[in-house]
Amino acid sequence: MTIQLTTPALLFPAISLLLLAYTNRFLVIAQLTRSLHSQYADTEDSLMREQISHLRRRIALIRHMQIWGVVSFILCTLTMIASMLDWHLASVALFAISLVCLLGSLVICLAEIYISGRALNMQLQSLER
Repeated sequence: MTIQLTTPALLFPAISLLLLAYTNRFLVIAQLTRSLHSQYADTEDSLMREQISHLRRRIALIRHMQIWGVVSFILCTLTMIASMLDWHLASVALFAISLVCLLGSLVICLAEIYISGRALNMQLQSLER
């Protein structure tokens, strides 16, 4: 089995867009964290304490999403180099590992989305009271 040069190249735009989305999620969380910090200093609400805990967990997950996405991108690039050098076995192995890393990043993203939804539901419950 050989990998054509265009096969890993197909992942480049997808991984790039994924990393951009991850970065946007991180920036929104950072802004929300700063906002909650100033509110918590004024009120010290227990609900805010839970939200801060969720944010801390989400930041860690986003960092891991970004790391695995970048590793996938690097391995994809190495796959193309190995393919250009006609290192067939190496290119197949690198591409497979790249896909596994990308899958890991997406699974972590799914967990972060779940936590995000739970945090929003907590906020909505506090509004209903």
